[in-house]
Amino acid sequence: MIKKAPTPKNGARVYGYARVSTTDQDLSIQNASLEAAGCITIFAEKKSGTRRDGRTELEVLLECVREGDTVIVTRIDRLARSIRDLQNIVHELREKGVTLKATEQPIDTATAAGKAFLDMLGVFAEFETNLRRERQMEGIAKAKAEGVYRGRKPSIDVDRVKELRASGMGPAAIAKELKMARSSVYRLLGER
Repeated sequence: MIKKAPTPKNGARVYGYARVSTTDQDLSIQNASLEAAGCITIFAEKKSGTRRDGRTELEVLLECVREGDTVIVTRIDRLARSIRDLQNIVHELREKGVTLKATEQPIDTATAAGKAFLDMLGVFAEFETNLRRERQMEGIAKAKAEGVYRGRKPSIDVDRVKELRASGMGPAAIAKELKMARSSVYRLLGER
């Protein structure tokens, strides 16, 4: 566990990375922990960790780190939720000579024990994500079997489209009236 970041050597910097999955979650606890660990700059974003694409703050962080720098996260699941993404990120950092540490876990890629612990936690993070996905799919299947779950409600009022067409309105005018795409109107009416 890191209480205070080591003093940077040779111009090396200490960066933090904070992430939550949804916009209604709060980053303040992670930010406070990273500041206490001595992070000079903290890159924070509200994006899912199951995929790497779309995480612009992570990409900017990976672009700006240099040899001798340290990246600190509170927990490795803030960095990645899949073992492949985690390994790719750690590999990129290692190639640049950058150390990865966590404030709430004994992770320090500068040590053999820290690397081993990181790999174990990565496996468990991915396992947890897969279990959550399985439980979600089981719940949906059960709800469908009970007739409770019917999927997303249609966003287009088909009867209203047909009613407007019957009144003599053209597809472009219907689309404008209902604030929808013209192609959707054509598809519903089977025209073209």
